[in-house]
Amino acid sequence: MLSESMSIFQNRWVTTTSSIWIQATTGGSYAFSIYSPALKASQSYTQSTLDTISVFKDIGANAGVLSGLLYASASRRPWVVHAAGAAQCFLGYFLMWLAVVGVIAPPPLPLMCFFMFMAAHAQTFFNTANVVTGVRNFPAYSGTIVGIMKGFLGLSGAILIQLYQALFDGKPSTFILLLALLPTVVTLVLMCVVTICPGSTVDEKKHLNSFSIVALVLAAYLMVIIISQNIFLFPQWAHLVTLAFLLILILSPLKIAIEATRNEKYQARPVEGDLLFHHIDSKEAEKFLGEKDGVSNDMPGTSDDSPSTGESLNIFEAMKSVNFWLLFVAMSCGMGSGLATINNMSQIGQSLGYETVQINTLVSLWSIWNFLGRFGGGFVSDILLRQNGWPRPLLMAITLAIMSGGHVIIASGFLGNLYIGTILIGICYGAQWSLMPTITSEIFGVLHMGTIFNTISIASPVGTYILSVWIIGHIYDKEAGKSSSCFGAHCFMLSFCILAFVSFLGFVIALILFFRTRAFYNSVVLRRLRHSMRH
Repeated sequence: MLSESMSIFQNRWVTTTSSIWIQATTGGSYAFSIYSPALKASQSYTQSTLDTISVFKDIGANAGVLSGLLYASASRRPWVVHAAGAAQCFLGYFLMWLAVVGVIAPPPLPLMCFFMFMAAHAQTFFNTANVVTGVRNFPAYSGTIVGIMKGFLGLSGAILIQLYQALFDGKPSTFILLLALLPTVVTLVLMCVVTICPGSTVDEKKHLNSFSIVALVLAAYLMVIIISQNIFLFPQWAHLVTLAFLLILILSPLKIAIEATRNEKYQARPVEGDLLFHHIDSKEAEKFLGEKDGVSNDMPGTSDDSPSTGESLNIFEAMKSVNFWLLFVAMSCGMGSGLATINNMSQIGQSLGYETVQINTLVSLWSIWNFLGRFGGGFVSDILLRQNGWPRPLLMAITLAIMSGGHVIIASGFLGNLYIGTILIGICYGAQWSLMPTITSEIFGVLHMGTIFNTISIASPVGTYILSVWIIGHIYDKEAGKSSSCFGAHCFMLSFCILAFVSFLGFVIALILFFRTRAFYNSVVLRRLRHSMRH
């Protein structure tokens, strides 16, 4: 009886809902601006010292190699990865909170940097466990499930800030304690429900679309609330009301999971005629596959890749391939230039004469554009791949080209340029975060996916450091001269022209990856097509 009751909770729909809730509460690193003033004042830090701690936050949130290795070694037990993340999250934020409220003596700067690193590093464990498990549970819609998981993580910062404003406004130290407790408790309660249980049923796409609709509605709601709060002064009761509706939206995936569980066919089979590429003739496909059976998966022009593309490679094997480094450099260009933009948003707005309210609104809305990119990158790439035959690296190249245009718009300095530029850059930046893990799972295999995509994620802080410190910071100081501030379009014009070139370079590299993997994607498509026809 106990095993039967447990099996009710151990299915991929309950797993997806639990993963969504974990993702929605673990984005404490995105809310750094809320508690950083308390950290600075309590420890008597200078701004440069606080920026140093922020760098360790960015490194911790992106250096997820250990989480990938643990997931691979833990085999079919994602809860092990979740537990490791929960321990780091609690210790990092709790020790930081003890220092801020004065329970312990102010720690040396290296130790505080370690606390911050540990707290942010926990995010990679949660993200790896949820994303990789989602890909394993929905192999036919890997882009969609990655988009959903990455999307909710992108919204988590805005969700936590709403929680802060409703319950702890004016008490940033209490917010740090909340960041120590809330993700830890939610993860420990739900981690045993997050299991690997793949399947394929007739209506799985319908239920995944329902999760996607919830994510879009939640993003739209947060966007309206963020804009309203930057225009009007909300009384406390209004914050509580908006929080109540927000919690209802966050809980709504449970209804989808219950409905999907009821409809789940335990004798899972693919949808009859659910062709991965609708425009491919089934007879021609069967003929092609008959000719290709027994032939290596190696793509033309990739004989230097060892082993063959599409096999399950470990991190060392993947790093020997050209495709790995193409993906790494493309992400350094895209993620680096995107994050460098948001990190300097306040200074850019001030130099162009934007008011404080406008700048705050732009910064707040970045999380929404980031979400739309994360969600849309996965969802749209699935549609383009299944219906039009577009390999995902092609969509990655397109988003990098659009991002380059966004940088040019910011460099131009015309009236309202930041609104247009940040929308384009924010969406395209977010798209990289869902496209990259999905492409990783397809060309390097899913077995060591967590380790490989987390290694590639290191491209984000590497690119950001080079572009933000060496390029933007250096040029801004030169333009400002003896003054500490610079005003006018010239302050960032050259910097963003360079960022536009870097993004364009990423576009070219992603295009090379597209041509290298095009034959591989066609072979994968046709094999899935044959599998669909035979069932």
